[in-house]
This record gives sequence, C-alpha cells and structure tokens, in this order.
Amino acid sequence: MKFSSSTLVAALFLSLTSFVHAGEEENQRAENAVRVLKEVMEAPDKAVPRDLLQNAHAIAVVPDVIKAGLVIGGRHGNGLIAVKTRDGTWSNPAFVSMTGGSIGFQAGVSSTDVILVFRTQRGVDSIVHGKFTLGADASAAAGPVGRSAQASTDAQLKAEIYSYSRARGLFAGAALDGTAITIDNDANQAVYGDGVTTRRIFDGGVSKVPNPIVDFRDLLEEYTTK
Repeated sequence: MKFSSSTLVAALFLSLTSFVHAGEEENQRAENAVRVLKEVMEAPDKAVPRDLLQNAHAIAVVPDVIKAGLVIGGRHGNGLIAVKTRDGTWSNPAFVSMTGGSIGFQAGVSSTDVILVFRTQRGVDSIVHGKFTLGADASAAAGPVGRSAQASTDAQLKAEIYSYSRARGLFAGAALDGTAITIDNDANQAVYGDGVTTRRIFDGGVSKVPNPIVDFRDLLEEYTTK
C-alpha cells in the first residue's frame, strides 16, 4: 500500500499532537498543587510550620478534593507526593489519588485542598507499595499551624502523618482517618513514560521532567531550606 506525502505528514502531525497532549492533565494537576502549596505557605501565621516541613520525610498536596455522594458522604481528589532523598533534597513527585469519607472535612463544602506531612519513613514505604490508609497503615493527626511546630500543645505530636485541609479560605489541621492514598500509575506513566515505577521516580531514575512537575519540587526546596 502506497501513502502520499500529505498522508504521511498528516500521520506525523497526529502523532506529534498526541505526544504534546500526553500529560497535559497531569501538568494541570501539578500547577494546582503548586498554587495550593504557595497560597498556604504564604498565609501569615496560618501555614504549615516550616520546621515541620524541614524534617518531613514526604509531603503530599491534593488540591480540590471533591465531595460526592448523596446518602453517604465521600471525597476524591488527585495530587502529588514527593519524598526527601538521601542527600536531603526533594525527589521528583509521583501522582496520587485520595479517596475517603467526609469525616473531618468542613460541612457543606464541595471542594477542599489537602496537605499531608509524613514524619516517618514508614509512611513513605507504605505509599511506595501503592496504597495506604490514614489511621490504619499509619497514625494520623490534625497538624499544628503557625510559625513553629514546637509551639503546639497538640497531644498527638507522635503521629506519623500530619493532615491539613483548606476550605472557604480557612486552613487548619484536619482529622482524615480512613482516607486512602493510592499511587496513580496511569498519571505517572503519562508523564514519566511506560513502565516507570514509583520507586524509580523517587530515586531520580526519570528524565525530561515537565516544568510544572519541576516547579513543585523546587517550591518544596524553597520552603524547606534551613
């Protein structure tokens, strides 16, 4: 079968277009995560304490967690998680999905931003394996806000994960027990390539990382530089 030059050009154009559009949704997710983290951290005296971020093993940001369900309340959202590497810098982020009940979210709010701060390696190891549940696979507590975590009188300072939510402009620690965090393999492969694992992403085994993804990693570096 013979193909005209115009047919070949059209086929090449379509393939390039598909390549360009691959990962666009994921880039938007990264941009939203950057926006949420920046807005939260720039709020005077209401941000995640800097010393808490500096000592974190991982940080997840899940913007626009949407309320769903008429009889039994539930939530679902998509975001990013990055881990602290052996040399103290932040890894490229992996994409995650978050699903859980409505407990701990502000009543009547349809969209909530969520930030999770992982304080132990065990929580990181759990997410690398694909899925874990707050309160079951790792202890979680509403996180302190302000300039310093040391100033908090929270009796649950030994929690493995601190959780936060922001709705209607209000940012505070939130109880999110029962919420499941799952690695979004489809999104990871759309951005980083087929067959790329979460461990490979965290270990720096990916290249050609899109700018919005780099921006998320760089923003974490900015907020956790001592």
